[in-house]
Amino acid sequence: MSATKEEDRKGSSEWREFFWNPRTHELMGRTASSWGLILLFYLVFYLFLAGMFVLTMYIMLLTLDDYKPTWQDRLVTPGMMIRPKCDQLELSFSVSETESWDGLVHNLNTFLSLYNDSYQVQTNDNCPPDQYFIQEDSGEVRNNPKRSCQFNRSMLEECSGISDRFYGYSTGQPCVLIKLNRVIGMLPGKDGQSPYVTCGAKRYRVGNDEWREDSDKIGPLAYYPPNGTFNLMYYPYYGRKAQVNYTQPLVAIKFLNISLNTDVNVECKINSNTLADGSERDKFAGRVSFKLRVNAK
Repeated sequence: MSATKEEDRKGSSEWREFFWNPRTHELMGRTASSWGLILLFYLVFYLFLAGMFVLTMYIMLLTLDDYKPTWQDRLVTPGMMIRPKCDQLELSFSVSETESWDGLVHNLNTFLSLYNDSYQVQTNDNCPPDQYFIQEDSGEVRNNPKRSCQFNRSMLEECSGISDRFYGYSTGQPCVLIKLNRVIGMLPGKDGQSPYVTCGAKRYRVGNDEWREDSDKIGPLAYYPPNGTFNLMYYPYYGRKAQVNYTQPLVAIKFLNISLNTDVNVECKINSNTLADGSERDKFAGRVSFKLRVNAK
């Protein structure tokens, strides 16, 4: 028993001596000068790493341009989206229930506020159509801020919210707006031919080997501006900082006689003589698919 206590005292003494040895003045086996040299080494080492990081970031920032991306992975075909915003691209409302489409109308009003004719006249130019609005820099002299062409809300006609402030939702003839995502420097057409949007019934799988489309439900469509075009005068886009007042062009689709009380799968595509067709792997490349349901009650 006494031998065990003696061993415990000896082990405890060795630990205390390892932590602080009063004879050699060593802390955890090292003298003050040894600890100082180690701390100095790591201080210099990490300061060197931090300096290398700061220098690398500084050199990288010198290569960047505030107005134009230095490196740009150009999409083969830009994406498309719809307005009003809806969850999972499913647009559903009841004609007789005002509260079911009131939020959709408010969403469109908010989105189109920057397209008001009075605002566009004050901020943007009246450009000649069917030709690019090129505004190149002159050598090192920046041509900024760059001007933008007017896209007036009234160009959407029956889907502008001016003649029909409910955008057709109160009568079961809803309007859906299509916009093409912005890509800096993109030229979406040639030979004076503007890209245009076409919409139709989307094919969808029902069983393992069965496909359907809702062509008998979608009914006739009306496009605004006429022919559903994104006019060339709105391109190229030079970026948010260089072209501060840019308002991207829109195409409105009005469903004139869509079938009621049933889901209708719709697909809209961009057609251009310079943009490649969208890939099946990317459902938003050059097209957008959404589900529309209009209930009578």
